[in-house]
Amino acid sequence: MLFNYTALIALSAVAFACGSKETKAETEHSAEQKKDRIELVRDDVAKKVDVIIDGKFFTSYIYPDSLEKPVLYPINTANENAITRGWPLTPRAGERVDHPHHLGLWFNYGDVNGLDFWNNSSDIKDKTNYGHIVHKSIVSAKSGNEEGVLKVSLDWVNSKGEVLLTENTTFIFRGNDDQRSIDRIATLTAPNGEVKLTDNKEGMLGLRTARQLEHPSNKPEIFTDASGQATDVPTMNNEGITGLYLSSEGIKGDDVWGTRGAWVSLSGKIDNEDISVAILDYPSNPGYPTYWHARGYGLFSANPLGQKALSDGKDELNFKLDKGQSATFKYRIIIYSNETILDGQVNRDYIEWAK
Repeated sequence: MLFNYTALIALSAVAFACGSKETKAETEHSAEQKKDRIELVRDDVAKKVDVIIDGKFFTSYIYPDSLEKPVLYPINTANENAITRGWPLTPRAGERVDHPHHLGLWFNYGDVNGLDFWNNSSDIKDKTNYGHIVHKSIVSAKSGNEEGVLKVSLDWVNSKGEVLLTENTTFIFRGNDDQRSIDRIATLTAPNGEVKLTDNKEGMLGLRTARQLEHPSNKPEIFTDASGQATDVPTMNNEGITGLYLSSEGIKGDDVWGTRGAWVSLSGKIDNEDISVAILDYPSNPGYPTYWHARGYGLFSANPLGQKALSDGKDELNFKLDKGQSATFKYRIIIYSNETILDGQVNRDYIEWAK
């Protein structure tokens, strides 16, 4: 009986040890399974949410008090090249230093009940005729294997802090080995009375690109904003400047400005990486298909509401929201790496998304 009892103890010990090893292995495997490819890292002290894809930095949602609106900045390709201009936050050598309100990827407008949200920046001292967008809260920040989803609440306010519009926006971040994408879905609501978004060329979804993605320019230019302020944009060294716009209507280069289209792409090179950035409009958006406020000096913007200004008076919208009324604006931004997309790739991606 003693032999059998000892053998039983030994067998039990072996079984326990094996079971322990299996449990540890299963735990490690489970931890690996739970690790998300697309991580949203929230930092309330720094007032930002970082987006990391496969261990590489993609972008940050930032909302410091020094900015007149929250933005996504910077934005990187899958190879970690920044497609956004660094100035004014982190200047790089050789960049233009015009239009300080052009930062990262943003969403606002040049005429909201007569107030200019678009041109507001730290350079504007008298804020009476300007509005700014206040980050109110992060509703949720969810990491995931296929996508990361960030939901935020914002207020569009005047210089007295009175709310004209509330904004509830969802960002959806995706990525793979050679592509990154952002869906920006914004619902604007007029909680306190009628809000007029009168036709104005300064709008609405804007991206300021890195110098390499600008169009080569051989002459100095002066650009005037909605408030009449002129900014000199001098001729610069065109070495490595490779940008080219292409619209869904087959229009290329600077001719894209002031035309309508379901999408526009901007292609070029940064550090020998073939890059294309596409902005896609959505069929249910107000003013679809959008007009494009796209400039060769690096402003890449979809403006569905500025129809009179951008069509030379041929079209006119004068969009407005009655008290309690809402409107949703949905866009997708795709950053393609290591490939050219002149073979119709953007159009195929657009059809798949829009359907």
